[in-house]
Amino acid sequence: MEALLANEAENAMSITVQIEPPHGATPSVSYRWDTDTDILSAQLDGTPPEGPAATVELQGLDGSWLILDVRGGRIRGVEVAVWPDVRKLRSLQPPAAEPGDLVLPARHASAGASAVDSPLSAEVDDPERVFHFRFGPGPEPRAIRVASDMLVDVEPSGAVAGIWFLNVPPFPLDQ
Repeated sequence: MEALLANEAENAMSITVQIEPPHGATPSVSYRWDTDTDILSAQLDGTPPEGPAATVELQGLDGSWLILDVRGGRIRGVEVAVWPDVRKLRSLQPPAAEPGDLVLPARHASAGASAVDSPLSAEVDDPERVFHFRFGPGPEPRAIRVASDMLVDVEPSGAVAGIWFLNVPPFPLDQ
């Protein structure tokens, strides 16, 4: 079974991005919980770049889903539509991050939708304010701050390796 999972992880498709210097001020993030569906949405505030709108669906091997909202080739939002199993940790520290803009390739950034299958896992700290979604095993990534409270892990190859949500408000029913 482990060999099968390792083989699936090696064959999983990935999203490769280009890292550019940030253009303007770092946007902030607005988080929203949908209490009926447990969907967590993160929207980058500010004026979206010009260009086509697209959706990139990251499907975990376990049926979980993260959906990227892309505008003009840049991530403008993320939605956790179907949760992977979440591993709760006493503490979860995000890595030091450098500011930057990520540009997706045309096949993912053009109008329409595309899907990428990848192993997907999630970790959260004990107060459930820091979430980390990982896309398969890989070399040590570098963290890019695409918004004040959102980081994207990028492997040396340029493949997206994960997404960090920081300062997430508590789920409304937990208040």
